[in-house]
Amino acid sequence: MVKQERAARTRESLVRAAAEVFTEEGFATASIAGISGRAGVTSGALHFHFSGKDELASTVEGRAAAALRVIIRTAGEPGRSGNPLTVLVDSTYTLMALLAGDVVVRAGFALSADVTHRSRVDLRGQWREWTGELIEAAGRRGLLAEGVTPRDVTPAVVASLVGLEVLGTADPDWFAAPTLTRVWSVLLPGISGKEHGPEDRPDEHETN
Repeated sequence: MVKQERAARTRESLVRAAAEVFTEEGFATASIAGISGRAGVTSGALHFHFSGKDELASTVEGRAAAALRVIIRTAGEPGRSGNPLTVLVDSTYTLMALLAGDVVVRAGFALSADVTHRSRVDLRGQWREWTGELIEAAGRRGLLAEGVTPRDVTPAVVASLVGLEVLGTADPDWFAAPTLTRVWSVLLPGISGKEHGPEDRPDEHETN
């Protein structure tokens, strides 16, 4: 049992170290030596747990994909707001907070779009699909402004949120709730045709 717990801790240290190095250096530049050194283990110990850099990257992406699935699943639970636009707004705050606080999720999103890494998941694509589904639902319920279609809205929302995700990797202020509130304060009136957007106003998420 002790050996299993030690092995689990080592694996966790390696995944986190890999995420940190991938975030700072990118997949192509990251090295096994750099990752193992960051984790405080030898390269041999790293290879005992992972075949190499590709498997580490896939593990990081898998963690991020699992976190994204939780956000989407939780947003659809009974008792949540029935307004798709409110669900979308809430979900973006949850995602940005997770990106700010979890380097593994942050690295996973970056890896899924890194052209030097053969990613098996498209995290930004999954988020785009989820966003599109919510906006389509809002359109069917007549919640979009007159003359506005889901085809108009989805690219603008996705581009804004992906932009925050990319910029936040270098500057965490882009992940902050007040930054996201300012973005939604600009987007929502044009989407919903209401001064403050859906019933869950974005300024309710702002923290001091």
